[in-house]
Amino acid sequence: MVDGFALIADPTRRRILDRLRAEERDVGGLVEVLDLPQSLVSKHLRVLRDAGAVTAAVVGRRRVYRLAVDPLPDVLAWVAPYHRMWSTSLDRLAQALDEEEAS
Repeated sequence: MVDGFALIADPTRRRILDRLRAEERDVGGLVEVLDLPQSLVSKHLRVLRDAGAVTAAVVGRRRVYRLAVDPLPDVLAWVAPYHRMWSTSLDRLAQALDEEEAS
C-alpha cells in the first residue's frame, strides 16, 4: 500500500485530490478539468483508490470518484504538531497586536 506522502509526492495526484476535494467527479470530468489523457487520470485514480484516498461509486454507467473521509491520515498525523505550534504562535501574535492597538 502506498503511504500518503508518496501519494502527494506526485503533482498529478495532488491535482486530482484538489479537484475531488471541491466536488466529486467521474473520470471524464477529471480529464476535462485537468486537461490530461484519460489513461493517465485512470492510472492515478487507481493508485489513489488502492491507497484509500478516494472512493468510487457506480452511478448509472459512470464511476464517480470522491475524496475519502480520512484520505491521508499519516500526512495529517505528521503535520498536526506543526499546525498546533503555528496556530499557537499566531494566536500570541494576534493577542500582542490587539494589546498594542488598545494602548
